[in-house]
Amino acid sequence: MSSNLKILMLAAEAHPFAKVGGLADVMGALPRSLSSRGHHVIVALPMYRVVKAKAVHLEERKDIGIIDVPIGDQTYEARVFTSTMPMSKVEVLLIDNPNFFDREGIYNDLSTGIPYSDNAERFIFFTRAALEASKRMGFIPDIVHCHDNQTGFVPAWLRHPSSQIEFPDTTRVIFTIHNLAYQGVYPKEIGYKAGFGEDALRPMGAIEFNGGVNMMKAGIYFADLITTVSPTYAKEIQTAEYGYGLEGVLRARSEDLVGILNGADYSVWNPETDQFLPYRYSLKKLNGKQVCRAHLIKQLGIDCSPKTPVVGMISRLVSQKGFDILIEGFERIIQLDYCFAILGLGDLKYHQALKDLEKRFPGKVSVTLAFNEELAHLIEAGSDIFLMPSRYEPCGLNQMYSMKYGTVPVVRATGGLADTVVDYDESSDSTGFVFKDYSANALVNALQRARKVFDDKTAWEGLVRRGMSRDFSWDRSASQYESIYLQALQRRVVSES
Repeated sequence: MSSNLKILMLAAEAHPFAKVGGLADVMGALPRSLSSRGHHVIVALPMYRVVKAKAVHLEERKDIGIIDVPIGDQTYEARVFTSTMPMSKVEVLLIDNPNFFDREGIYNDLSTGIPYSDNAERFIFFTRAALEASKRMGFIPDIVHCHDNQTGFVPAWLRHPSSQIEFPDTTRVIFTIHNLAYQGVYPKEIGYKAGFGEDALRPMGAIEFNGGVNMMKAGIYFADLITTVSPTYAKEIQTAEYGYGLEGVLRARSEDLVGILNGADYSVWNPETDQFLPYRYSLKKLNGKQVCRAHLIKQLGIDCSPKTPVVGMISRLVSQKGFDILIEGFERIIQLDYCFAILGLGDLKYHQALKDLEKRFPGKVSVTLAFNEELAHLIEAGSDIFLMPSRYEPCGLNQMYSMKYGTVPVVRATGGLADTVVDYDESSDSTGFVFKDYSANALVNALQRARKVFDDKTAWEGLVRRGMSRDFSWDRSASQYESIYLQALQRRVVSES
């Protein structure tokens, strides 16, 4: 593998600049891992309000100048700022236009939870400006790596002649699906605004979807290779249950679709070095975990004896994450003698339902409706069990973090959860508890099994130690991405005619 690939990564979020979900964690770790392996990586992000608040050493790239970005019959100005990803040489290009990005939320209006009505235009603007900025810098990438639907038009622009965005034939484009459920579906006029002609928007065409346009479909159709974030999810999304209407498109490209399990960023998530913890610990010195547990219990005001397991959940509060079956089975679960520490934001109906459980079971349930990085780390360290009963989970990262922190995962067998957690059966490789059916009964039964093993301190410590011994570091994943890049570079590009 060449040691000097030029890689341009485009995404809507990246830790620590802007974060909503797991995409940000990936974008905070993968570019650094690739850079440490000798590649020249540049990441492009929108300049959200939160980025301006967090970014350090932020400077405008005067050499790039103002970029005029056409969207339909309107032209908008982009300024480009630069920063550096912490602990790395990775340059971050920040595309600025206050009308599009100077808002409290990233995707949604935080007062209503509803996506911004101009999201299509916002991300068309961002991605077109990022491509032009790269060219003006003289950075002509070997690989343009696009992440999720917000960047889905980029492969189409680079491969469809009507788009009039020119990059050298040597550039290859990779498209990574982080969550197929969020596809970027918009009215047909968005296709015209993005610069596509009628030939690209014809019924049943590469971009068209149910009379409108679909950014995710465009990325899948036009990319040289497609990846997603776990081997199991790569198979699941080719079925009607998980394909969300794109299963046929994905099956047609099955030979070009690869599942690469995300890694865990151990520079951030490691109990030996975690600056958020009141006491750090390791596999060789586990007593610190109990100190963290005591701090968590005190901070949240829950009433847990040493014999009562603390169940942690850090999640977007949406139906994908299994909160409907958790709420349905909660009375039976709490009778098993559990305490719950729940942290997250999401749909208002789950905010209310979880707060109702907190009121019904005082001292047993704590619900924090926020994104709180410090509390997230304390929950990972201070919980005995980490619960992920997801309806679907493309990869999941918290189960990996949990194992590193000696917190035993209880998960549903889907996507990356199925690929990372080995069900308890008294074997030498089990690391958690896995259930298959998406139902409250299956969830309750899994927690029942976990509760029994928790009382067996020898068996439980074995689970803890096996989990802490697992290695999900990004170096493994970065090596697989290198292989994908090499495969793409060896392919002959065939543009849509």
